[in-house]
Amino acid sequence: MSNESTAWTEEELEDIKNRIMQALELVIDPELGIDIVNLGLVYEVNVFNGGYCEIKITLTTMGCPLADVITEDILNAVKTVPEITETDVKLVWYPAWDTSRMSRYARIALGIR
Repeated sequence: MSNESTAWTEEELEDIKNRIMQALELVIDPELGIDIVNLGLVYEVNVFNGGYCEIKITLTTMGCPLADVITEDILNAVKTVPEITETDVKLVWYPAWDTSRMSRYARIALGIR
């Protein structure tokens, strides 16, 4: 099979990324009870032809004991996107997370102004 037959257009890649983000909205931070997208923990989603997906996330604190749980939930959520055949979750610490990254929804739900 040639690469041309499996290559996605920019529009298709954007659609796949949007569906990945929707799937990630189902990944709940167990301590805060809010999804990782609205918390602003998802820094970057990259999708490559062939079905490889790289997701860069951070956590609210460096010593978060639930990193493995959240990573496993991410991997399971992305499995619902049929075009993705392999996912790599990369934990990053820069820029540091703070409450300004949260969506309006998350800020209201947690009582943060």
